[in-house]
Amino acid sequence: MQPTPPFQAPPFGQRPNASGHPVGAVFLGFFASVIVSMLYSGLILATYEDQTITTANTLYLGHALLNGAVVGCLIGLVGHRNTGAHISGAVIAALGAFFGYTNAIPLIIADRQSPAAIGDMMEADPLIPAKGWWNNEIDGGVDWFSPLGLVLAAAAAWGLAHLIGSRRRQA
Repeated sequence: MQPTPPFQAPPFGQRPNASGHPVGAVFLGFFASVIVSMLYSGLILATYEDQTITTANTLYLGHALLNGAVVGCLIGLVGHRNTGAHISGAVIAALGAFFGYTNAIPLIIADRQSPAAIGDMMEADPLIPAKGWWNNEIDGGVDWFSPLGLVLAAAAAWGLAHLIGSRRRQA
């Protein structure tokens, strides 16, 4: 007769207790990122005439950090230790930083010219906002603050989600 194993195996088909709600965390992070991006676009629309390049870059990097921090905190609080939720939060925060900037450009065009000018922009070149995000109009070439903002947003979101999620009690 074989001796019994020193541990009791869980019954077949029963899953261990999991902590957190990773899908809910991702959706909550997404909605928070949309709200932060909309607030940033509104701030840019309200202040674009008075901004210098330094102010614009500082606001963009600040927005990227804020977006990453908000998304990371929510993902960590709701998703707990789920790595997939942490990675999704980093992607969502980076996309929020990108779209916060690019959504401000059509608003500025509509304010300067007319809302009909957005339709003309979409017919001529619908990628003008993305090109404005990537290109440095003053010196030519690439505006390196743009990808830096994506990295900051993603790093802040993942780092805070990992930090807060790992400190949560596993149920």
